[in-house]
Amino acid sequence: MSLKRSTITDAGLEVMLEQMQGVVRLELSGCNDFTEAGLWSSLSARITSLSVSDCINVADDAIAAISQLLPNLAELSLQAYHVTDTALAYFTARQGHSTHTLRLLSCWEITNHGVVNVVHSLPNLTSLSLSGCSKVTDDGVELVAENLRKLRSLDLSWCPRITDMALEYVACDLHRLEELVLDRCVRITDTGLSYLSTMSSLRSLYLRWCCQVQDFGLKHLLAMRNLRLLSLAGCPLLTTTGLSGLVQLQELEELELTNCPGATPELFKYFSQHLPRCLVIE
Repeated sequence: MSLKRSTITDAGLEVMLEQMQGVVRLELSGCNDFTEAGLWSSLSARITSLSVSDCINVADDAIAAISQLLPNLAELSLQAYHVTDTALAYFTARQGHSTHTLRLLSCWEITNHGVVNVVHSLPNLTSLSLSGCSKVTDDGVELVAENLRKLRSLDLSWCPRITDMALEYVACDLHRLEELVLDRCVRITDTGLSYLSTMSSLRSLYLRWCCQVQDFGLKHLLAMRNLRLLSLAGCPLLTTTGLSGLVQLQELEELELTNCPGATPELFKYFSQHLPRCLVIE
């Protein structure tokens, strides 16, 4: 069940979920007329997947309702500007067993203290997004890497405080990681990519608009023979020569080079000849 830009109220939400007993996945986006009290009165234990985004009345008490009322929650996606670290301590042991996916999107108030609460209360996560959680630093990533060893997907995009040190923590401890998203992590350099080059499990790597990545960093990526998807969109310092070396990654299935000054028509022709099985996005 998906409600987008709906004017549904607390009472309406309660009636709807009471009558639709088959709903196990619920998405609320841009719904500004229900409150946290509505979540307390309407959420049912049968819900296993919940997404809440751009709902202005959602803050810490919403997380309290979710944690108390949804013991079987497997997947939670939350975009809420007013949720704080305190809320992330509300998850119970029940969610610790059941929840495998947590997306905290543009939760601007979340700091490393909130990350502490997440890793202790949700130890079985396999997918975590901290995209746009701009107060999280390398220390927060270290906590993730040391405590969430089952992670297969990690999204750190739009986290401007993340540096190469965070990538060293990721490479050292997250040996099952298959997907890493670093879009707009503007402090990442070639040194950080050298750490990632040791990650044999990694299949998808997103480096969109990482403005300090240069050709030397690409050379490190050539050791990652299991990569299937690589995005370098918007990386301004990569040259045609540096990009041409990517033909060594013969297992690549998708390569994104939009807004790359070094991605010339001649380069795309070269890729079509030497990476024939790869979808190259111009």
